[in-house]
Amino acid sequence: MVTSTPLAGRVGLPRWLFVPAALGAAFVLLPLVAMVLRVDWGGFGSLVTSQSARDALWLSLRTSACSTALCVVLGVPMAVVLARARIPGRGVLRSLVLLPLVIPPVVSGIALLYTFGRRGLLGHTLDVLGVEVAFTTAAVIMAQTFVALPFLVISLEGALETAGQRYEVVAATLGAAPSTVFRRVTLPLVLPGLLSGAVLAFARSLGEFGATITFAGSLQGTTATLPIQIYLERVTDPDAAVALSLVLVVVAVLVIAPLSRQAARTGRGAL
Repeated sequence: MVTSTPLAGRVGLPRWLFVPAALGAAFVLLPLVAMVLRVDWGGFGSLVTSQSARDALWLSLRTSACSTALCVVLGVPMAVVLARARIPGRGVLRSLVLLPLVIPPVVSGIALLYTFGRRGLLGHTLDVLGVEVAFTTAAVIMAQTFVALPFLVISLEGALETAGQRYEVVAATLGAAPSTVFRRVTLPLVLPGLLSGAVLAFARSLGEFGATITFAGSLQGTTATLPIQIYLERVTDPDAAVALSLVLVVVAVLVIAPLSRQAARTGRGAL
């Protein structure tokens, strides 16, 4: 009989691993340090509190929250179907769902424009109905959802595959309806994966640029999110671009870090 101890399973790491690990950390951190050193701290307050900066930040937070909610509503069923359903061509379907991960964001924007734009596949019908999508705030949310959705799907699908189906099978054997099993067993079981996927989706939405500027444009207060405002300021006012970039990094850390810790605590509690 093997008795588990707090040290059981602890394995030493090869010392050489620390060298590429340190290089990777430096590769990520040094550009951030360089950006901080480049900030004009004397004029930082005025740079980040201008009307255009406030509009861009508020728009980014609102649209990212909306797109994350859409990712949850659409992505959870997609992940469950991909992980649990036995349907023909599931591998091809998974590849198509994850396609926005690998295609350039500007291509995603063009695809959305030729689908929902005024002369697009569905845009003409929407235009007849008096619904305008392209170059509106709704277009920003759609662009963010399009590029962020795969992050939630792949995270949650992995959690579903890891969790297996034994508890769901037991619940079904005891007479629980499929909807009850999904609501009372499946979702609580993969909650850490869902939280992680939502965090990734929010982060991707917050930093989205290419698809948004292609499909929604850069109208202040309407479609000019913080990444787009940074791009515009880079040409006319580099100091403002650096200051707003720092704001974007800080906002991302403040929002994502607590959610990541919560996901980690939930995951440990599930073990």
